[in-house]
Amino acid sequence: KAGDHTARNLTPKPALRYCEGEIKSFSDKQMLREFSTTKPALQEILKEVLLDNRNEVVKHQVIPRSFQFEEFGNYVFVGIRRAGKSFLLYQRIQELLHSGHTWNEMLYVNFEDERLIGMTAADLNLILEVHAEMSTDRPMLFLDEIQNIDGWDKFVRRLADNKYRAYVTGSNAKMLSQDVATTLGGRYITVHVYPYDFKEFLYANGVEVTENSLFATESRAEIKRIFNDYFRSGGFPEGASLAAKRDYLTSVYQKIYLGDIAARHSIENTFALRILFRKLAESIKQPVSFTRITNIVASTGVKISKNTVINYMEYAKDACLLIPIQNIADKLVERETNPKYYFADNGILNLLLLDADTSLLENLVAVTLLRRYGTDDAVFFYNRNVEVDFYLPDIGVAIQVCYTMNLSDETFQREVQALVKLNKVFECRQLLIITYDDEERIELEKCAIEVIPVWKWLLGK
Repeated sequence: KAGDHTARNLTPKPALRYCEGEIKSFSDKQMLREFSTTKPALQEILKEVLLDNRNEVVKHQVIPRSFQFEEFGNYVFVGIRRAGKSFLLYQRIQELLHSGHTWNEMLYVNFEDERLIGMTAADLNLILEVHAEMSTDRPMLFLDEIQNIDGWDKFVRRLADNKYRAYVTGSNAKMLSQDVATTLGGRYITVHVYPYDFKEFLYANGVEVTENSLFATESRAEIKRIFNDYFRSGGFPEGASLAAKRDYLTSVYQKIYLGDIAARHSIENTFALRILFRKLAESIKQPVSFTRITNIVASTGVKISKNTVINYMEYAKDACLLIPIQNIADKLVERETNPKYYFADNGILNLLLLDADTSLLENLVAVTLLRRYGTDDAVFFYNRNVEVDFYLPDIGVAIQVCYTMNLSDETFQREVQALVKLNKVFECRQLLIITYDDEERIELEKCAIEVIPVWKWLLGK
C-alpha cells in the first residue's frame, strides 16, 4: 500500500527522481507529491542540483546577446522555448564570475530538471536554506523556467522585498500578465526574449560586421549567404551553427505545440491544433478573425468550434508561439478580435509553408519591429481604404513589405500609393519599402520613400 511507505524505506534521491515514472498506481497527484518530496529528500536533491549547476553553467560557451544588464536590476525574462533565455542567465553569471564574484554569492536552478518533479511553491524557500548551508553569503538567484511552479510569483516578490537580486525566466507569456505584474509590483524589469537577431546570428557564425563589411565584395557576399540561412531557418541560438537545422526546428516545434500547448492544457485533438497552426501560417499576411479561422480549419474536414479556436489561439500566445499585431484604424473591440498573427521565429513558420518567401519576409520584419520597439501599443498595421503593413505611431514610421521591386508592376505601385495616402492621414517621418534584395529611392507627391534590402535594414543601415 502506498500509505505504508515512509521516507526511511526509500533512498531520498530515487524517491523524488523516479517516483512519477515507477509508481503508476497513484491516481492522486497530491498523494504522489507528498510521498516524493519529504523535506530532507528535497534538501539533498537541491544541494546536488546547485552543485551540479555550478559546473554546468561555466562549461557553456555563450554567444553574448545584445542586452545590457542593470547593475542592481531584478529581471523576468519571457519568450518562446529555446529562444535563449537560459543563455542570458549564463551570460550574466559568467560576467559576474569574471568580475570577481564567486558561487558563494550565486545559485542557479532550472525547474525543468527532472530531479525537481513534484516541487511546489511551498518548497521554494528550501533553495535559500540549502544555499545557506553551503555559504554565509546572501545569494543572487537565477531561477530558470520557473513557470513550472504554480504560485512562483509570491516567492519572487518576497525575494525583491527582502533585497535579494533575482533573475527569472519562463516560457509562458502569462508571466507578463497584468495579475503577475500587479503581484511583482514594479519590483522587476520584464523583458521579452526572442531568438537571435541577424547581428547575433552572424556573430554566432563567426562573422563580425564592420563599417566596411557591406562594401567589400567578399564580406558582403558572406553576409548575404548567411542571411539566406537566417531568413529560412530562423535564429534559435542552439540551431544557429547546426547543419541539420530542419530536424532541430521540427523537434522544437513539436515540443512547443505538443508540450507547452497540448499537454499543458490537456488537448486531445492535436490534429486540429496542428491544422490550426498550418492555416494561420498560410494567412500570415492578412487579418484573421476567430470566425474566419474557424471556418478555414473546418473547411479541411476538422470539426472544431469557435470557442475552441479562441482557446487554442490563447494557448499559442501564452506559449509565445504567436504574436498578434492590431489595426490602428480599428475600434478597440475590433483590434482585439481581428489582428494579424505572426510566428515568433521564421524557422518554425518555414516548417509550415510551401513557397514561403513572401510570408517569411513579412514575418521577419514583424518580429524585428516587435523586438526593437516592444509589443505594447508600439507596432500596428493600417487598414482603412488602403493597407499598410506596419505603422509605428511613436516614431512616425510606415513600412511596406514587398519581396521584389518592379516599378512597372501593379502590386508594387499599389504599395507605393498606400504609403503616400497614409502619409496624408498620419504625417510620417519615414516611409520605407523593405524588399529581399532591391534598393532604390522614390520621390512621389512630395514623399520620399526609401526602398531597402531586408538584410541591410536588419543591420541598422
